Amino acid sequence: MNKNIVITGTSRGIGYELVALFTDAGHNVLALSRNEVPVSGLDISNCHCMPCDITSTSDLKRVSNFLDSEWKQVDVLINNSGYLVNKPFQQLTLEDFQEAFEVNIFGAVRMIQTVLPFMKKEGHVVNISSMGGVQGSTKFPGLAAYSSSKGALITLTELLAEEYKESGPSFNVMALGAVQTEMLEEAFPGYKAPITARDMGKYIMDFALNGNKYYNGKILQVSSTTP
Repeated sequence: MNKNIVITGTSRGIGYELVALFTDAGHNVLALSRNEVPVSGLDISNCHCMPCDITSTSDLKRVSNFLDSEWKQVDVLINNSGYLVNKPFQQLTLEDFQEAFEVNIFGAVRMIQTVLPFMKKEGHVVNISSMGGVQGSTKFPGLAAYSSSKGALITLTELLAEEYKESGPSFNVMALGAVQTEMLEEAFPGYKAPITARDMGKYIMDFALNGNKYYNGKILQVSSTTP
């Protein structure tokens, strides 16, 4: 059965691949990103592209209005937007931290609050975090702002799963290892990740559609390395 899927951060990387994968499978997608041009250029009939800054109240209101008038129901929300800054700790400004938390945690909070009224018990919220936010995992110098915000997203997911365990939807978080995306290249020029954005997108899509049958409030560490 075709489902209604909301995805943030769709202009490139994993989010861009997710749009193509879900629409190819026949699902309806609302693709949200600050820059809608890459996805709108795909000209897909079952994809609605909307420029959206997830930190903007007016943009989120437009999302709510669209869902209310066009869909009525959302089956899956994938919070994929991410902001990554790589600087030595002493060079990180308060603004760097604020931007990381504004997008990676507060933006996700506001997206969930926007979409939640349209989700039923069988719905699934998938938050995309990072292995850097997992306690006990390898940590990288320069990612204090990024990884700490992604750690907050993990804890938020666990809390929401508990709060909504009776009414639904389900909440899970995928902590990703290195994936070859534009964001990774910008932060770590020349580094080659072991997995492509499209391959990771396939894994995320399958989990988003089926994982809530088996998981709720869980952290899936999606990484080919240990710890």
